Amino acid sequence: MASNPGLLTDWPWTPLGNFKYVVLAPWAIHSVYSFMVKDERSRDLVNFLILPFMLMRILHSQFWISFSRHRTAKGNNRIVEKPIDFDQVDRERNWDDQIIFNGVLFYLGNRYLPGSSHLPLWRWDGIILTILLHAGPVEFIYYWFHRALHHHFLYSRYHSHHHSSIVTEPITSVVHPFAEHIAYFMLFAIPLLTCSFTGTASIASIAGYLIFIDFMNNMGHCNFELIPKRFFSLFPPLKYLIYTSTYHSLHHTQFRTNYSLFMPMYDYLYGTTDKSTDNLYKSSLQRQEDSPDVVHLTHLTTLESVYHIRLGFRSLASRPQSSSKWYIRIMFPLTLCTTLVTRIYGRTFVVERNVFKNLKLQTWSLPKFTLHYFMKWQREGINRFIEEAILEADGKGTKVFSLGLMNQGEDLNENGEVYIKRNPNLKVKVVDGSSLAVAIVLNNIPKGTTQVILRGNLTKVARGIAMALCQRGIKVTTLYKDEYEKLKKMFQTNPHIDNLAHLADSWDDKIWLVGEGLREEEQMKAPKGTIFIPFSGFPPNKHRKDCFYFPTPSLLVPNHLHNLDSCENWLPRRVMSAWRVAGIVHALEGWNEHECGDTMLDYDKVWEAALLHGFQPFTSVIPY
Repeated sequence: MASNPGLLTDWPWTPLGNFKYVVLAPWAIHSVYSFMVKDERSRDLVNFLILPFMLMRILHSQFWISFSRHRTAKGNNRIVEKPIDFDQVDRERNWDDQIIFNGVLFYLGNRYLPGSSHLPLWRWDGIILTILLHAGPVEFIYYWFHRALHHHFLYSRYHSHHHSSIVTEPITSVVHPFAEHIAYFMLFAIPLLTCSFTGTASIASIAGYLIFIDFMNNMGHCNFELIPKRFFSLFPPLKYLIYTSTYHSLHHTQFRTNYSLFMPMYDYLYGTTDKSTDNLYKSSLQRQEDSPDVVHLTHLTTLESVYHIRLGFRSLASRPQSSSKWYIRIMFPLTLCTTLVTRIYGRTFVVERNVFKNLKLQTWSLPKFTLHYFMKWQREGINRFIEEAILEADGKGTKVFSLGLMNQGEDLNENGEVYIKRNPNLKVKVVDGSSLAVAIVLNNIPKGTTQVILRGNLTKVARGIAMALCQRGIKVTTLYKDEYEKLKKMFQTNPHIDNLAHLADSWDDKIWLVGEGLREEEQMKAPKGTIFIPFSGFPPNKHRKDCFYFPTPSLLVPNHLHNLDSCENWLPRRVMSAWRVAGIVHALEGWNEHECGDTMLDYDKVWEAALLHGFQPFTSVIPY
């Protein structure tokens, strides 16, 4: 929102929320119906293509969002170092409003403006006229209108909303108040209306012009330099005819320079070109890919998680992953296609970049879903991916490599120890995060607890929790005899083994420590008011309204962890999993040992170190 919002700031359909697309429903339905029932001569292809073209513009913008976020996370050619945050993501959530607005106007224009319907696919004269009109009046008028928007009166009421984003993302380009978009559409309509009134319009000239505007807008706000130096070396005058990402980024950092739309010549003519334009362009092109200090390796979870990761839909990534949205269900055929991509793409990819004090952090992801980890024939490939990622990080000088979710499974890779055995000369420290996960669960158990039920797969974390609780004099009971026998065999030399018991009949304990494998019927047998505390990275399915569910082992991150604008799977904003935090703490403390295999660090030591560096307990009980 602008600092002093003016008239027509909000969009007319703002009260509709996520259902704002119903505004287009009457037009779209009528368009499809008319095209289906009319004979071939009477059909208007232009009217029918408006909706598909709008969808294409959305996909075009989404491509730029994903591509830009991937490139800026890697670091090569990045322009501005400052971080973005959740406030910016929320402020730019309505970036698609301008597409709805344009769609309504196109339907109206197609119906009421002469020369706007039944257009040919191609006309050279209309295309040339569109180019000339854009290079002339559109660029010229925009330059002076843009300068006017920076006058205090208009800036405080309208344009300051756009400039709230100093570090831009592609769709920052279209985040403006409604009144501003009215003015922009009137400006960009000059070539379209002229072609319509002169009878030179075509589908190619209209579609091509809008694609050009979207492309240039997205490129100019993507925060990494895309245009190579040789592009201008071959024809130096291009410097005045086409802008670059660095050129426009200076407008967002300096505010009073580089006003031009896509053609910098007007800034050069009127002396408003930023003096650092050329130097920033050269330095951004020379910028190399980041060498992270800490890498956290995760993977895709459900099929729909491709939309929830940071490279997916911004609005979904900025919120905890939960039940599917209605539009995600509609996209299920496209979702299935992503499984094919994961089979073709054969390496990890960078998802996120963060900064913690002096540490550079990156999150990498495997192109694998959770279901792949349960397929034995996939394990060899997954292990190969993980090992290649560890070796890549080692080659970049990474200090710590932490394994998230199922990347450190005991059946998969012996909690990461396989990679240490194969590569004994690794300098990077491999961390499975089990010690911190154990510490968080221990500190989540209410004080005064004397007995708990342990249920779920007996992972390294589960065994560590059971051992620690027995040593503290808290009785640990299991629901099934075979689980009890397994733990008893593991703890046979432990003097506190008497605190381990098998629960034969009564299920009355109200503190349940649960992991993967907890079934619905088991939850239904728990007494009312039971507290379920997960010890795995995956939350249990919630089947009880009269019980309480703790989050998976996680911590609140301190304010000096920057560039956090997405949620980690199902965790709330600014909350990180124990396995991800463990890698950061390991690097901050400079511990010179691996934490994988059967190795566990001192729980209290790891817990105190995490608190010392500003991480805070996160024990918000999650209702049914």
